[in-house]
Amino acid sequence: MIHSYCKFVKNPALSSYLLCYLKHNNSLFTGVCADNKRRLCVTAVSRRSLSTEPKSDYLDVDGVKLHYVKFGHGEHPLLVMPGALGSALSDFGPQLNGGFDPETYTVIGWDPSGYGKSRPPKRTFPLDFFQRDANHAHNLMQSLGYEKFSPLGWSDGGITALVLASQYPESLRKLVIWGANAFVAQEDLDMYEKTKNVSDWSKRMMQPMLDMYGKEYFQEMWLGWIECITRIYNENKGELCTRNLHKIRCPTLLLHGEKDPMVPKIHPGFLQQNIMGSRLIHFLDGKHNIHLRYAEEFNRHVDIFLRKENS
Repeated sequence: MIHSYCKFVKNPALSSYLLCYLKHNNSLFTGVCADNKRRLCVTAVSRRSLSTEPKSDYLDVDGVKLHYVKFGHGEHPLLVMPGALGSALSDFGPQLNGGFDPETYTVIGWDPSGYGKSRPPKRTFPLDFFQRDANHAHNLMQSLGYEKFSPLGWSDGGITALVLASQYPESLRKLVIWGANAFVAQEDLDMYEKTKNVSDWSKRMMQPMLDMYGKEYFQEMWLGWIECITRIYNENKGELCTRNLHKIRCPTLLLHGEKDPMVPKIHPGFLQQNIMGSRLIHFLDGKHNIHLRYAEEFNRHVDIFLRKENS
């Protein structure tokens, strides 16, 4: 007997999507309906056992209680790294719910300190918070027993992953980056200034954050983030990770939505020019959240890249 249904999933990362399930005997097939229609996207489906739902746990890392989720049991560990104010479950639904073969990959999703379920402590934004998060992420994976792994970093998580790759090259197998700035420019600050009051955000973007944090903490964190990025521009000349890109030696895949309103294409272009041997894939109609809006295509590109021995 075959049963199928679709679940509408709200996501704070600029989009929502339909997560579709098809149950047959004791197996579960899942896929993402990128066009938000109630149908099972058979080409996007991956087979997995009912017992392999993402598992949630905590681990003390560098004196901080970090929340993480785990999906799969394959020999290739992946670490999905969320964007600003995001969490593993809020930012990576299509990647943590069957998007990658659990026999090939072990997918770890983490909540950086002060984000998602890694609270307390409250989130802080020192000038070196990307370095701090990179250290935490690296040490989390080491504590879990993954000496070498592949980070998949989106937006702020992409910046953190770039810092991690340059600081711990011996720990990386491969690197996947999208929606990430290489540096901070004045045009970035001008855009952030317009978003300061979270009450002015669209309901679609604001509500999931309110559900996760409440308005007071959400507003506090967002202002803290903008203030820190502004300080990085003024005090560090906008430097995020550009000085150490030459230290990245692992195979690197860059992906970019050509219509991304948050990250101009100068950033992925700069990264490609300065990361040895990196490859850049363009999503012509993609915006900031290509891993959600085009989940099937995105996951396929990443899977092909990760499976190649010398890509």
